[in-house]
Amino acid sequence: MADTRRRVKLYALNADRQWDDRGTGHVSSSYVERLKGISLLVRAELDGSLLLESKILPDTAYQKQQDTLIVWSEGDNFDLALSFQEKAGCDEIWEKICQVQGKDPSVEITQDIVEESEDERFDDMSDTAPPIELPPCELSRLEEINELIGSCLTSPMRKEKLATALETDGYIKKLLNLFHMCEDLENIEGLHFLYDIFKNIFLLNKNALFEVMFADDTIFDVVGCLEYDPSSAPKRHRHYLRTMSKFKEVIPITNQELLSKIHQTYRVQYIQDVVLPTPSVFEDNMLSTLSSFIFFNKVEIVTLIQDDKLLTDILSLITDDTTPPLKRRDLVLFLKEYCNFSQNLQPQGKETFYKTLSSLGILPALEITLSCEDVITKTASIDILTYFVEFSPSVVREHTLQQTQNSDDELVLLNVIMEQMMCDTDPELGRAVQLMGILRILIDPENMMASINKAEKTDFLNYFYKHSIHILIEPLLQNTMNGIVSRDDYRTVQLLGLILELLSFCVEHHTFHIKNCIINKDLLRCILVLMKSSHTFLVLCALRFMRKIIALKDDFYNRYIIKGNLFAPVIDAFIRNNGRYNLLDSAILEMFEFIKLSSFQEDIKALMSHVVENYGKVLDEVDYVQTFKALRIRYNQHQDKLKDREKAALDSVPSILRSSRLRREPRQLDEEEEMWFNEDEDFDEGEAVVPAATSNIINKKLNHEIDSIGKTLDKKNEGSSGKVFNNTGKAIINNNLNLGTTPLSPVLPSTTLFKKGLVDYEGDSDEEEEESGDLLSPSKRARFS
Repeated sequence: MADTRRRVKLYALNADRQWDDRGTGHVSSSYVERLKGISLLVRAELDGSLLLESKILPDTAYQKQQDTLIVWSEGDNFDLALSFQEKAGCDEIWEKICQVQGKDPSVEITQDIVEESEDERFDDMSDTAPPIELPPCELSRLEEINELIGSCLTSPMRKEKLATALETDGYIKKLLNLFHMCEDLENIEGLHFLYDIFKNIFLLNKNALFEVMFADDTIFDVVGCLEYDPSSAPKRHRHYLRTMSKFKEVIPITNQELLSKIHQTYRVQYIQDVVLPTPSVFEDNMLSTLSSFIFFNKVEIVTLIQDDKLLTDILSLITDDTTPPLKRRDLVLFLKEYCNFSQNLQPQGKETFYKTLSSLGILPALEITLSCEDVITKTASIDILTYFVEFSPSVVREHTLQQTQNSDDELVLLNVIMEQMMCDTDPELGRAVQLMGILRILIDPENMMASINKAEKTDFLNYFYKHSIHILIEPLLQNTMNGIVSRDDYRTVQLLGLILELLSFCVEHHTFHIKNCIINKDLLRCILVLMKSSHTFLVLCALRFMRKIIALKDDFYNRYIIKGNLFAPVIDAFIRNNGRYNLLDSAILEMFEFIKLSSFQEDIKALMSHVVENYGKVLDEVDYVQTFKALRIRYNQHQDKLKDREKAALDSVPSILRSSRLRREPRQLDEEEEMWFNEDEDFDEGEAVVPAATSNIINKKLNHEIDSIGKTLDKKNEGSSGKVFNNTGKAIINNNLNLGTTPLSPVLPSTTLFKKGLVDYEGDSDEEEEESGDLLSPSKRARFS
């Protein structure tokens, strides 16, 4: 019981005068050595962390509201509130606060710090200070009453005593009786006095007075008093509240407490937003209690509806095929307002709230209402879904994956969202923009909680790319068929821009899923067709998509771009722009600048070479920036390095001959193996795993060196008795040939030489020659004399 009694929610008032939830925990009061005094301590319910540690100071004004609230100011302009689950817990802590400050627990406020002179402060805070006596509530005394109430606003203690005086003897109701008399007598001066009186009563910021003024039998009279602002013509607020604003009871509400709270909250919100003057003319802390009153009323409404069977009935009517469209619209608007009120709940309460709605079947209901022809119903449904997805996208993903087993793809919520996005009739695509934001949250891997459901990311993305991505890209493919932009009207290009924004997000945050989609459907080529559009923003969207791909430095993407010659549309757009100093020019230059700066990396060198080799003549003429000149220099440097590498490879060929196998440096081996694996589709089975360019150079070198060796041997043979031919008459090349002091180490002309001995010796038979596949040791080789 102690835990339940002490359970509280901690709130803090922010700069916008709204209450921020700081967490749920349990409150206690104990002596804190560090603070040297009795303090209020709130420890979090979940992890026991300290949410609040506040010393009860003797001059801090604590206020008790609505039996379960304690509100006070912690320092300058920092208001805190404790909302208790039970009245008993609130009373217990209130008694402790009053005990520390030496106050009677029966009061609803302890005391305030008074910003006045020392003498006045002493007089105000003195227990012997007399209470304020209000004049008799008569028409002739209205001016006196107004002056007295206005004078009390300068002192917090006098404000407290004035509030106490107004609470006694039903003084507010007496003032409202005078209001009726003034209206009957058309006493405008008296009505002006009453306006000032009630405006100043609001400035007292006293919850007990609000309870009286906002009762069902008094609130319209209070609004009536505030209609007679002396600085302007009389307003007609009561007429609006009674006739213009009608409460639509979309479904009978039998809970009278809930019904009363709904009416009261709407009227008080209207008073705060419309009737009262703008807050700038008031004090900094003006109407903080009024904001708190509305805030906690909304929390109570959400709780009462959640505990009632009202939601079940509403969702049943929404999904019923016989429900009239106007009736369905009202039900959806009710749900939207209900979700809006739920934003006042703390995170734990919100989680319970959305779980309750999900269990009752709100997502299947939204599948129906999102597809409604009624625009108001559709818009309200999008708002509800936005609330849902922003708080818990995993719930929507889980619902989508469960649907895959029981529904057609067209009926799945995810696909319904995309279909509605594509068919938005609004010229500005307002609803499509909202739906795009929802999709972006749903497909964002960053908010897919692997710790809760390890398969969520894998399963959802697999489903999205298998069953949904085609809906997203269909307008793109249709509009770029045959390499031309079919429709270039404003609405179409706006929609294509939204699609490209989502696809760019996918490229950046997804990996192989979107890569397979782009390459299999040749999607980048279709998107680059849009660079022919007359709308520059769409051209930039297409360019940005390609830029995202290039930024990944992915070899598969790079080969796809090179093989498809996909820089051509970009170069065409660059030429059409004709050097105009605009965003398109800057964006294209930035792309090539990125390629230039990244060209030292192997993944980008291929793109650099492709651009220079295919478009170098055109780009070399661009001289108002140094980008392409520098790109050409980088390309030439890269080519020089390649030649040096090839030369080094050729210089190492003699060692290959001596070892009877092809040896390369480890680094070179890795690069060429990687090239082979990356370009496996370019080689047929059985071909040598050697790059074509390198193979051709080696073959030429081999033929040249063998020809020169043959000529040298012919010259030596003319005056030599050395035996060059064996018994079979076959020519033998000695790889340890001594001609003077320099040995010759020719390269093998073909791989067949690797299969036989390089030298035949006297006595060697043809059979031994055919059976032997290894080289003999150098010590046994014949030498030319």
